[in-house]
Amino acid sequence: MTFHAKFSGYADPALHAAGLYIGGKWQSGSGITVLDPSTGNLLAEVADAAIEDAQRAVDAADAAAAGWRATPARQRSEILRRWYQLMTQHAEELATLIALENGKALADARGEVAYAAEFFRWYAEEATRIPGEFRHTPSGSHNILVDHEPIGIAVLITPWNFPAAMATRKIGPALAAGCTVILKPASETPLTAYAMARLGEEAGVPPGVVNVLTTSNPGGITNAMLADPRVRKLSFTGSTGVGRVLLAEAAKSVVSCSMELGGNAPFIVFDDADLEVALDGAMIAKMRNAGEACTAANRFYVQAGIHDAFVAGLTARMKSLKIGPGYDPETQCGPMITQNAVRKIDRLVSEALAAGARATTGGKPLTENGYFYPPTVLENVPVNASIAREEIFGPVAPVYKFESDDEAIRLANNTEYGLAAYIYSRDLKRAMKVGKRIETGMLGINRGLMSDPAAPFGGVKQSGLGREGGVTGILEFMEPKYFAVDY
Repeated sequence: MTFHAKFSGYADPALHAAGLYIGGKWQSGSGITVLDPSTGNLLAEVADAAIEDAQRAVDAADAAAAGWRATPARQRSEILRRWYQLMTQHAEELATLIALENGKALADARGEVAYAAEFFRWYAEEATRIPGEFRHTPSGSHNILVDHEPIGIAVLITPWNFPAAMATRKIGPALAAGCTVILKPASETPLTAYAMARLGEEAGVPPGVVNVLTTSNPGGITNAMLADPRVRKLSFTGSTGVGRVLLAEAAKSVVSCSMELGGNAPFIVFDDADLEVALDGAMIAKMRNAGEACTAANRFYVQAGIHDAFVAGLTARMKSLKIGPGYDPETQCGPMITQNAVRKIDRLVSEALAAGARATTGGKPLTENGYFYPPTVLENVPVNASIAREEIFGPVAPVYKFESDDEAIRLANNTEYGLAAYIYSRDLKRAMKVGKRIETGMLGINRGLMSDPAAPFGGVKQSGLGREGGVTGILEFMEPKYFAVDY
């Protein structure tokens, strides 16, 4: 096994290669290699779960379900609070681990750990505030009482781009609601998930309440769990294509689904925007996690009067970014997750250039070891280019010029996705008016970062179903029960 010997504690990849985590026990295994995307070298090897392992995980979650459901809300809250404190205590080690297996710049990884931990703190508080309802019927015939009960065993499927935050955004509300869970992290970044399981065990999570499986057969494993009548919830974050397949599979057993799917976020800059503020926001919205985020600005629509100045400013900023391994403290743009990711980005950029676009910086993959693509700005991009329709998931900013508000709205809505959008203007009335007409689940106005544990995260159209985070996030893991009462 090859790994970076200088990393210790929770940052040590070898610590998290013990095997599957089922029923509070570590079960050894191998079969899935975890690579450092900065070099392509082996970090660790983790267990490859089979169908029978998935069945044992459901058994463990089921065995723990009644006890966890009956655990007082305050006690569930305290466990989540301790988990938050442990994440904070080990924040630097967790950030280093994320930078190692994901490749994101250490500064981004630190931000992710802080963001991820906040979901445990937020839902530690929400666990004690689960709502109910009491009212009289209009006819006066009886009284209506509505309680919220845990929905049951939840299967949680998370992607590789935010291995800590996507896990806590699901685990936090599920446990607060009283559900037991089975987490299936992406095979590219499983080490963080196993680190989270260790911290949860230390925080006092009872055996079987949280189970973690890694597998090279995600379809078969997931289908087997969804076919089990004890599984009542699927929460998935990933591509729209995979989401459609999972929705069809879940329909066979009428399993409740929460889907956080793909994005194609427009970033609209009006002539009256503060240029420097817009550029600051563009760098955050585009380059957070090197563009490997579903909320990343994917299409920059800049009004004609400010277009040239914006392109020049964005080019200068992107060109100045330091590229390198994520765990190097000086790195500002780390590698992509895999070589296939680099190939996809290169295809989209090459097609745009062939169609008449011009690269003001970047535009070609880097040739050194690792999976690197340089920060890139494209101008004169045709609005019908593939890069305008597909999620880039990389450090590429295609810029399109527009004239009127109506044109910007039409271009922004010309996508099957509707997760996030950004608007920059000094005229708040104008920004709100335009924002009302954009088909999106989330909108940042003069702000390049919108994710917050206290806010509902999710999209419309092909970007998903349901919401994560905020006061509504816990209800995704609960069923309302109505009591008709005479007294």
